Amino acid sequence: MGRRRGIMSNRFKEELAKELGFYDVVQKEGWGGIKAKDAGNMVKRAVELAQEHLANQGPRV
Repeated sequence: MGRRRGIMSNRFKEELAKELGFYDVVQKEGWGGIKAKDAGNMVKRAVELAQEHLANQGPRV
């Protein structure tokens, strides 16, 4: 199975990197320069935000 690309927009990833404090690394070295831990934290935060968004939408009818 191949890797899926483009799930998160670059803008969203950049905002997460800024929030988590490693955007300077992304600017200097690109996404390949971040630590695996930072990438994991970024995904974790994206999931948290998605869950919050879904919870705020209320029940669907």
